Amino acid sequence: MPTSLRRRLALLLGTASLLVLAGCGGLRAAETPMAATLEKSSCTRNADTLIVLLPGAYSAPDEFVREGFVDALNENRLAVDTLRVDAHMGYYRNKTVLDRLERDVIAPARRQGYKSIWIAGISVGGFGGLLYAQTHPGELAGLVVLAPYLGERTLSQDIANAGGLSRWRGPLEAPPGSDPRTPSETQLWQWLRGYVGHTRAFGERPPLYLGYALDDRFAFSHRLLAGALPAERVVTTEGGHDWPEWRSLWRRLLPTLPLPGCPG
Repeated sequence: MPTSLRRRLALLLGTASLLVLAGCGGLRAAETPMAATLEKSSCTRNADTLIVLLPGAYSAPDEFVREGFVDALNENRLAVDTLRVDAHMGYYRNKTVLDRLERDVIAPARRQGYKSIWIAGISVGGFGGLLYAQTHPGELAGLVVLAPYLGERTLSQDIANAGGLSRWRGPLEAPPGSDPRTPSETQLWQWLRGYVGHTRAFGERPPLYLGYALDDRFAFSHRLLAGALPAERVVTTEGGHDWPEWRSLWRRLLPTLPLPGCPG
């Protein structure tokens, strides 16, 4: 990862953000390469679509299996493979999460022949997926974020006070001389602002699907993002920030995603 990108990612993932995402307990050390487990489609041996699953701060990748995320794909007869990635908080702490996703996950998947790659992330995994899409334009076919962490509440409040993302006076254009791959908190919201009215001022954006629970601790920010998306790409449910809600949201979103179906 370039030094400039690492430095600015450090600004985004400062002490306060890490405390919100991971609590005060110890974090695991980030290993190289980032571990991942492939699950082949149940209906085709040669799927060309891959969904990369990124867990939340307290979750392990195998929980996607335990909680029925993979079964739901099969029940919907979707011809997609999944890759459960151990993108834990250690990678966010040492500012290598985007570099490792690129080197250890996305690039190898391309070499293996996948033509269409999605990221589906929960909480901090959704946050990581958004940052990846922002800093790697044109690489993802789609993005699903369930209860995503979206940065500090202060900026979200500023956006709300302005009347929402469409009226927010944060500059749409990046400051002169800045790195367009720089994921600062303000720039992430600027990039998200590009979904308002389907503008493309920041380059290609993948279709973005959002699911969140109405009493989620990050729901204030979720509602701001929802206001920038087509209504058919947003689903909500009752509840808070936990697996029962995420499982329900995933099952409701799957039939709406433009994913290939099983042959026959």
